[in-house]
Amino acid sequence: MSKKGARVRMTGQERREQLLDVGRSIFAARGFDGASIEEIAQRAKITKPVVYEHFGGKEGLYAVIVDREVQLLLGRISGALDADHPRAMLEQAACAFLGYVQDEQDGFRVLVRDSPVAGASGTLASLIGDLAAQVEYILEGEFKKRKYDPKLAPIYSRALVGMVAQVGEWWLDARDPSLDEVAAHLVNIAWNGLKDLDVKPQLTSRK
Repeated sequence: MSKKGARVRMTGQERREQLLDVGRSIFAARGFDGASIEEIAQRAKITKPVVYEHFGGKEGLYAVIVDREVQLLLGRISGALDADHPRAMLEQAACAFLGYVQDEQDGFRVLVRDSPVAGASGTLASLIGDLAAQVEYILEGEFKKRKYDPKLAPIYSRALVGMVAQVGEWWLDARDPSLDEVAAHLVNIAWNGLKDLDVKPQLTSRK
């Protein structure tokens, strides 16, 4: 008997990965509220109970997708920070972030949307906090070398990461200039700003 056209049964792990990919695409296009278990099941060519079996519902699927994307982005940036000079680190971090935006468009679209799920850690604000914690550690060392107060590193780390994240959100749709050019401009403002920091800056309007 010919097996031509027979449907190959997926393993549990294969089905789970398929649902994560399908869900990511739908959440990216429609947002959490606009997505439905019906559409996810239909796209995956399964019945709704299979989705519930693997993730317990839409909220569970969304939370796993968000966590996977956060870890992917954090891993990219952490893996890129291997330079000896702080400017090179800024370049690597900016390129890694923009590279994720370029390669994982659906994933980034999911992350930049506000999370409606209690406990989900994938909003852009919480992602900025996770990334800033890594940058903060680097800045603390540099601040000590330059006689700046290392306790102020959290301000600068969040400002830098927030700047890159917001530009990345804009660039997701603009796509012009190129990745390298956008990264170069981000490093231009970040590095030239950090390089000439006042030790004790003051507001000129308050003098």
